[in-house]
Amino acid sequence: MNPTEMTAVELVAAYGGGELSPVEAAEAVLDRIDEVDGGLNAFCLVDRETTLEMARASEERWRAGHPQGLLDGVPISIKDIFLTKGWPTLRGSRAVDPDQPWDEDAPVTARLRADGMVFVGKTTTPELAWKAVTDSPLTGITRNPVDPSTTAGGSSGGAAAAVASGMGPVAVGTDGGGSVRIPASFCGIVALKPTHGRIPMYPASPFGPLAHAGPMTRTVEDAALLMDILSLPDPRDPTSQAPPQLTYRGEFNREVTGLHVAYSRDLGYVRVDPEVARICDDAVAKVAAAGLDVTNADPGFEDPYESFQLLWAAGAAKLLGGMPGARETVDPGLGRMWDQGDRATAVEFLKAQAVSAALGIRMGQFHEEHNLLITPTMPIVAFEAGHDVPPGGDYETWPQWTQFSYPFNMTQQPAISIPVGTTAAGLPVGLQIVGPRHSDDLVLAAGRFVEWVMGR
Repeated sequence: MNPTEMTAVELVAAYGGGELSPVEAAEAVLDRIDEVDGGLNAFCLVDRETTLEMARASEERWRAGHPQGLLDGVPISIKDIFLTKGWPTLRGSRAVDPDQPWDEDAPVTARLRADGMVFVGKTTTPELAWKAVTDSPLTGITRNPVDPSTTAGGSSGGAAAAVASGMGPVAVGTDGGGSVRIPASFCGIVALKPTHGRIPMYPASPFGPLAHAGPMTRTVEDAALLMDILSLPDPRDPTSQAPPQLTYRGEFNREVTGLHVAYSRDLGYVRVDPEVARICDDAVAKVAAAGLDVTNADPGFEDPYESFQLLWAAGAAKLLGGMPGARETVDPGLGRMWDQGDRATAVEFLKAQAVSAALGIRMGQFHEEHNLLITPTMPIVAFEAGHDVPPGGDYETWPQWTQFSYPFNMTQQPAISIPVGTTAAGLPVGLQIVGPRHSDDLVLAAGRFVEWVMGR
């Protein structure tokens, strides 16, 4: 089998059986990048020499019969938000000076490196990961491998495009308002936003508890293995949780039939494309027929858009205010958000935080009755690349077309996106599964069940 078409689990099995080496896998992925990334722009950095050096070291470990970790030798791309020793982390911004020491790993990259994974490169992000499509003044437009005329989504669009197009089986991204789930839905892959603090973050995000890190993969099993690697605490993140008591790889395939699941097609306020709604309805009907106890039910909260927007803008203003020269180079949309954040008062910020807290309480009560909540991941499919909002509509800001995702950043709950079909035009549609805080294992298991029901 072509290594670019294999999952992480399949690659590890092939390494162990002597059928494939990490060097062969790395070379295949690098060749795939050379072949297709010119039309997609998923990578802002590829370092062939470093990648092959890591692959050769992994090959020696496998040859000696002592792999270093769960996914030793598996190629992985890293969103250009995470500090990565030896490589610049420019965050899609012209205001970041590339000529400085890059001698520290973020917790995510440190864990991946310790596991023996092979770093393929850094994937693109909108400036400071601020929006739900992936383009920036620094790196240009990232496109969707399903249809390159459309956006890959964002802000982890480079990571999603890489996984969906065979430029590595797995990736890691960030999610502050849907940024792993949105591009996963648009590109037809799996992505998990875990409970806040489950994967430690450093440096601390200016977006506070909205910010999460998460795996982006082709299968739920690969996501579970990455969670086992990434879910250890780090002293640099005071919000990081204690180590999990169980392994995600041991729980992702457990029995979930009989769970009480709520399905909300629109959360009571989201305008959903009819074709997206039909595809999600059909998927949920299949899931219910396979053994989940599904009830149509809305959580009963109003759209927290205004509060989310203020929290996001305040974080952007705090970050950009400390970046010399940013005002002259900033993405215009991010500049407007910066201005909004500068105008916000401390009282307004605290009121927005109170909305998040109330929303979390409401969802906690909802999950007393319903183990899980299922929604569409996105109300729309991928639209024309190069736009912050779908052209020709009445949207003004990106959160207005991502209303299924950002509420669950405000509540800090785990949520996964699973591909469940395509439109008549061939564009992917994702289904989102949301669980109570600290139920990442249950969300993965439910995601695997949906994956199985859909024949994946």
